[in-house]
Amino acid sequence: MGSESLYHFLDHHLILYEKHEHVAVYTSEQARRLIPTLPGISTKNLFLRTKKDTRYYLLAFPDKKSVNLKSLASELDLPRLSLASPEKLMDILGIEPGAVSILALVNDTGNEVEVLLDHELWQADQLQCHPLINTETLVIPHQSIVKFLEVTGHKVNLVDIPSS
Repeated sequence: MGSESLYHFLDHHLILYEKHEHVAVYTSEQARRLIPTLPGISTKNLFLRTKKDTRYYLLAFPDKKSVNLKSLASELDLPRLSLASPEKLMDILGIEPGAVSILALVNDTGNEVEVLLDHELWQADQLQCHPLINTETLVIPHQSIVKFLEVTGHKVNLVDIPSS
């Protein structure tokens, strides 16, 4: 599913969002510099894999934090976590690097991806998410995030990413 189909999906399921167009951004640092201030919490999203590509995770946390993958793997009782390849990102979530967000789970129809969400994001009133492309950001209310995850069949696993 591409971004236009995603908008139809969101509208069909009555998932609220506020759309903001901007220049292409590939990192949280670029987003902070190039995107005007938006409501909600700006997120950093990583598509992760276990050592032998047996499990995949989408980790979302506030962009002001940084994650230690070794500590996170230990917290989850996993031997190791690392970034998944761009090929796996495209194969499983249908997106390219720079466009990773919770909304990419719409393409995970086989429910291969486990969702890891920082507690701070889960408690936020609104989140900022890329709609499968990195030239737009959607501001989505918490209840609409909950509804999106329910509709796509993804359960949230809450984690604590320490502040930097």
